[in-house]
Amino acid sequence: MYQDLLRSFLRDEDGATSIEYALIAGIVSITIVAALSQVSTTLQGTFSSAASHLAPGG
Repeated sequence: MYQDLLRSFLRDEDGATSIEYALIAGIVSITIVAALSQVSTTLQGTFSSAASHLAPGG
């Protein structure tokens, strides 16, 4: 009885798709955060440079 239940549980793949989607979403989220972090650093330098050129006496 318990062996049949265990076999049935191990063969069941209903939750596998949702776990795969969750992993993909996590990887995409991490990639977006890393890219935005890099872009924000670049933009900060660009705007700081522009602000120093626009400031009086700059």
